Amino acid sequence: MNQADTAWMLASTALVLLMTPMLGFFYGGMVRSKNSLNTIMMSYIALGFTGIIWALIAYSLAFSAGNKWIGDLSNAFLKGVGLEPLGTIPHMLHMSYQATFAIITAALISGSIVERMRFSAYVLFISLWGIVVYAPIAHWVWGGGWLAQMGALDFAGGTVVHVNAGMGAVAAALVLGNRREYPSSSLLPHSVPLTLLGAGGLWFGWFGFNSGSALAANGIAALAFTATFLAPAATLVVWTFLDYARSGKPTAVGAATAIVVGLVAITPAAGYVGPMNAIWLGGLAAIPSYLTLQWRAKTNFDDSLDVLAAHGVGGTVGALLTGVFAQKSFNTVADGLLYGNPGQLGIQATAVAAAAIYSFVGSFVLLKLIGLVMPLRATAEDETTGLDISHHGEEAYLNVESSRTA
Repeated sequence: MNQADTAWMLASTALVLLMTPMLGFFYGGMVRSKNSLNTIMMSYIALGFTGIIWALIAYSLAFSAGNKWIGDLSNAFLKGVGLEPLGTIPHMLHMSYQATFAIITAALISGSIVERMRFSAYVLFISLWGIVVYAPIAHWVWGGGWLAQMGALDFAGGTVVHVNAGMGAVAAALVLGNRREYPSSSLLPHSVPLTLLGAGGLWFGWFGFNSGSALAANGIAALAFTATFLAPAATLVVWTFLDYARSGKPTAVGAATAIVVGLVAITPAAGYVGPMNAIWLGGLAAIPSYLTLQWRAKTNFDDSLDVLAAHGVGGTVGALLTGVFAQKSFNTVADGLLYGNPGQLGIQATAVAAAAIYSFVGSFVLLKLIGLVMPLRATAEDETTGLDISHHGEEAYLNVESSRTA
């Protein structure tokens, strides 16, 4: 056991845990005021339900030996998960760190179904989703499963977290259907500053997300830290130019989105690419996510907060570019296409496709099954009133009459 590694991982776990409330603020600012508390609660509630499910069963399914498809139940109810070393940190700390990943992945999906999903159905969905969808994919990539055996690179969650959440979000949006007023009415953000606060908090917490994935206070952690600084900065620069080219006005929501896209894209590559390649990766990732966002806005597909564009597309691009920019001189694991290993790109594509297909199908089927036992959709009256009042009995902004109808 190494005290420095343990201290760094304690800090990283706290940083990643902070990301889920920050995601709540990021999403909460982009909905109408009458649904802002409900939207924030969709992130906060994952801290409880997904966290407990992880400790009881999902951690074992993801990280115990099992087979190439799924772990066994040898660590269920945290049996055998104590203070013994796992690498150079306590096994219990590794479980806690990985719990924060499961939590935020489930919470990410909420961005696609805000303002219309019944809260009780959402809680049941993310609780089961952590077992049925997240744990198997985590095992495939990080738990010694078939994608790990194939050599897929995913340093901190491009496929496990972002492609997974992005395709789960697509399935959820399709099953739930559009908001009642979409696309006939303009459903504008009620608090862009709240969204900007969330984006800044996400960037801060993401240093634990990516650098902590080294599981040690070492050079790889420093490499990932630097990449997590540079890639989103490059995405923000390119996104600003794209906004100028499209409308002549760089937007604050665009800046917040760009930061998240850059963070998503560098996540699978953070410990595998050098600083200059991190800049290239972040800059390139801006373009497909930006175009996807513009395309979605012209369709009738109500992925309300563009989880597909930011996480599904961003994660896919990041995972594929990992197969291009990975450099063995930095990571000692594998080279990418640019460094003489074109086969790595094919492995990355296989991992993306597997995670995307399994997440979409698993999420779709799970939601349909839940819909057989309880309503998924809020009533028309509740949607009109707002889910803050109808589902939580609270308002975000007291004494502001327009908050009930805005």
